Amino acid sequence: MIPYGRHDVTEADIEAVASVMRSDFLTQGAMVGRFEEAVALYCGARRAVAVNSATSALHLACLALGLGSGDWLWTSPISFVASANCGLYCGARIDFVDIDPRRYTMCPRALERKLAAAEQEGRLPKIVVPVHLGGQSCDMAPIHDLAVRYGFRIVEDASHAIGGRYRGDPIGACRLSDVVVFSFHPVKIITTGEGGMALSNDPSLAQRMELLRSHGITRNVALMTRAPDGPWFYEQVDLGFNYRMTDIQAALGLSQLGRLDAYVARRHALAERYDEMLAGQPLSLPWRDPECLSAFHLYVARIDAQAGRTRRAVIERLRAAGIGVNVHYIPIHTQPYYQAMGFRRGAFPEAERYYEEAVTLPLYPTLSEGEQDRVVAEVEKALS
Repeated sequence: MIPYGRHDVTEADIEAVASVMRSDFLTQGAMVGRFEEAVALYCGARRAVAVNSATSALHLACLALGLGSGDWLWTSPISFVASANCGLYCGARIDFVDIDPRRYTMCPRALERKLAAAEQEGRLPKIVVPVHLGGQSCDMAPIHDLAVRYGFRIVEDASHAIGGRYRGDPIGACRLSDVVVFSFHPVKIITTGEGGMALSNDPSLAQRMELLRSHGITRNVALMTRAPDGPWFYEQVDLGFNYRMTDIQAALGLSQLGRLDAYVARRHALAERYDEMLAGQPLSLPWRDPECLSAFHLYVARIDAQAGRTRRAVIERLRAAGIGVNVHYIPIHTQPYYQAMGFRRGAFPEAERYYEEAVTLPLYPTLSEGEQDRVVAEVEKALS
């Protein structure tokens, strides 16, 4: 089976992890801080907060921005459910903004229309979570302009997008948002096994997320309510969580970070081969914004209506042939949990149209050209 995604762990990664395993600190040592500093430096952000998953990072970002009961969070219906669930964890209400039919990310025009209506109804969002699907950035400039006009905060769900760029800036620079979140799940661009990170240029937001990731406990005298009894002293000053990243995970991530640009370049080379070999097939291939550099976490093609085969038939035939294609994603608003909240099919037509046609082809740095040739041959058979 050729999977749609696969991690790449080298001997250097293994040695980096082993060195931590031989050290005095498996967690809460210096390695997490080193990883945070390296990612912040790479992205050009002031602060980075490493956690145990991107889901945790989204949750902490929402809490740090004060999202709570009665507030609204808007996100894209085409994403993993965590992009919306993070708002529910805070007691907020959720809504969605339809996608751009070419980019597959939150459509700024649809957002503007929805904001104008929401202002009249008195239900403007407190936080908007644009999702950089497949590694290509949302069109963040107009979204940021709308945030200035309507007063909402922005959390970029860049789980797919470390190593990408938007209008010359690294994704993660936080130029047009309050917080940017990365994922380090094994199928993402780089991995820590499980893990995530939140970046921000606002030190107070970063400090708040750092506090909440570790039970709301601090040893910082400036945050305490009374003088410490001694060097062992700590205080719980808020209700936090155990969202910490281990030094073992951070060592793996720091080692992988050194290959990030090479990984992205290899993904682009493979994507360009797909473009060339699949030209002429009844497929819509991924569009690239010339002002962006996608991290190319996913290569998503859409099966044209004239293909003569359903998306399900194509996927079943490919999987039977050993090609582990997948679909990213089932629209969140069609999930039973969200249907029970009152969301209905038909509410976000571009997202639903995308879902009916989308198929994710294998793409990862260690995919060989021979394996890619096999994928293409099987796609051609499945479509014929």
